[in-house]
Amino acid sequence: MANQTKHSVWTSFVLSVVVVCCLRTTTSARAEQQAGPPALRPNVLFIAVDDMRVELGCYGSKVVLSPNIDKLAGRGTLFNHAYCQQAVCNPSRASLLTGLRPSTLGIWDLPTHFRQRRPNVVTLPQWFKRHGYHTQAVGKIFHNWRQDAYKGDPTSWSVPSVMHYNTHGADVAKVVGDLPPNWVKTPRCEKRDVPDEAYFDGRIAARAVQTLRELKGKDQPFFLAVGFWKPHAAFNAPKKYWDMYDAKQIAPPADPKPPKGVPAIALHDSREILRGLRKHPGGKPAPADVRTLRHGYYAAISYVDAQVGKVVDELDRLGLAGSTVIVFWSDHGFHLGEHGLWAKTSNFELDAHVPLIIATPGQKNAQRTEALVELLDLYPTLTDLSGLPRPTHAEGVSLRPVLNDPAKQVKQAAFTWHPRPAYPPNGTDPKAMGYSMRTARYRYTEWRDFQTGRVLARELYDHQGDPRETVNVVGRAGLAKAVAALARQLGQTHPREATRAAARP
Repeated sequence: MANQTKHSVWTSFVLSVVVVCCLRTTTSARAEQQAGPPALRPNVLFIAVDDMRVELGCYGSKVVLSPNIDKLAGRGTLFNHAYCQQAVCNPSRASLLTGLRPSTLGIWDLPTHFRQRRPNVVTLPQWFKRHGYHTQAVGKIFHNWRQDAYKGDPTSWSVPSVMHYNTHGADVAKVVGDLPPNWVKTPRCEKRDVPDEAYFDGRIAARAVQTLRELKGKDQPFFLAVGFWKPHAAFNAPKKYWDMYDAKQIAPPADPKPPKGVPAIALHDSREILRGLRKHPGGKPAPADVRTLRHGYYAAISYVDAQVGKVVDELDRLGLAGSTVIVFWSDHGFHLGEHGLWAKTSNFELDAHVPLIIATPGQKNAQRTEALVELLDLYPTLTDLSGLPRPTHAEGVSLRPVLNDPAKQVKQAAFTWHPRPAYPPNGTDPKAMGYSMRTARYRYTEWRDFQTGRVLARELYDHQGDPRETVNVVGRAGLAKAVAALARQLGQTHPREATRAAARP
């Protein structure tokens, strides 16, 4: 009797396994059927830049020269209100590429690799690879150069990545023969008469062009990620890009002082740029250094713009544009002295706001949209545009409705966060976290004790009359109801309970 019982239990177990396997096979087959034949799916050209703020010709800049990115905007959809999830490289890129918010990942620093937090998460390129795409990366896509155990994310790609694992400090001019002189003296800047290929991005563009030629003959669609290292400091574009600008026409920052009423916790020491820089006794960079730093940053934008042009022009020359989705994005914005800040690591608009352009095959006219969107949305958007099943873990939304109708809105707000200190010591929790929400009119930020969730300070900037965020109006009479409503809305995405446990999955 006992043997019969054991046999019955074993039979039931086997049958249940068979049923589960059949269900999984059926689900997988349905997913592949939904995805459509590989030959009919579009390619994806995924172009990333580093530290590029929204100051380009296509965004209305009268100073920055960006003809190639402007040209791309002329064949796609330009997003006027796209935002990153954290204004520093690693958390921003990890969020975009996994489809998870930094608060879900539990990442807020530079060294932590996302697979230390979520070892089994499927990344954006990995999802494409699973569904029949050839995935390949040239240049910086994942961050994490400090993690020798990872060196990017090999699981995401069909072939090993190239020129992806390094430091920005190693991007020094390499030429045959003697190195031409540096024409500027400001630290973190370099102006040498060298070819584009002397630096990382020139070599990345050349390799990406060659890769496109190789991919053209493949019998499967491709997801090619091209990651440029500029305009991240050091500002060392070749001399010809500096010479595109009249140094006398480079204006100082319009708002060099912190916003009125801003809490001290919202600011930082700008160490990335100002460390080692010559300063006046008052602790501010000399006016000549301010001008040179801004000039160098603009030159770096024009340099990387030229490299983007080389890659997109080759895509056109090869006849691939009609079957390729092109995405252009920056991991976060940048300060050039505004608010008394340099570089990133804040929750202000200049750091959170990013350029984003999506050009789809067959799009006839350029268009731009005021829709609020997040870099987090690129994962579901690209799977949607490519006819792939939507990954259930992705926290963003597809932007396809906006691409079809720029007047559409897909969300009410975009969310950004950043810790204090701005760069927490490796492997430690921050003391505080700033949770920031951008609506069509306001930017509302709460700074909370990371252990208890207690609100330490608040900020409110009214973009209707103050787009440069110069006055914190959180305590202004008549805005109490607006602040309460914004606080409730923020709490739906980032609850006020102690955040450490949720941030340590």
